[in-house]
Amino acid sequence: MTKIYQASVLGLVLLLFSCGKDRMYEEYHSFDADRWQETDSISFDLTNLDSMRGKAVVGIRYTEEYLFSNCYIKLIVQDSRQVVLMDSLWNVPIFDRKTGKPIGQGFGNTFTTYDTLPITIPTKATKVIILQYMRKAELEGIEAVGLKVLKP
Repeated sequence: MTKIYQASVLGLVLLLFSCGKDRMYEEYHSFDADRWQETDSISFDLTNLDSMRGKAVVGIRYTEEYLFSNCYIKLIVQDSRQVVLMDSLWNVPIFDRKTGKPIGQGFGNTFTTYDTLPITIPTKATKVIILQYMRKAELEGIEAVGLKVLKP
């Protein structure tokens, strides 16, 4: 029952956010058993985007089972020849450090937080890879991770 509920909430959220005209690209990758394994690399294919690129926004869907107040992610941007154009580490806040309340919006115990990365996806970029960098074999409570590329 909870998987059906989560899938219907996800569908509703994606439907509501799909109407925005400010994004050129948006995709999410879900994890089995709501656990982000250290070995799970999430790859986003940007080859079908126009030559114009904009700001990148990462989205993390999580539950209250997530044990940390933040999530470090490693962002790798590659071109068509697999040359690394950017390799950086970002800290995405998940829970408010003072109050412990979830950051973002959600229903029940599932929330989604968005963090605008202070980068612009390069025009030559064809692939973005996101890795969890919490130095833990698996992160319980992470349901999905997504990437949006907004119009400049």
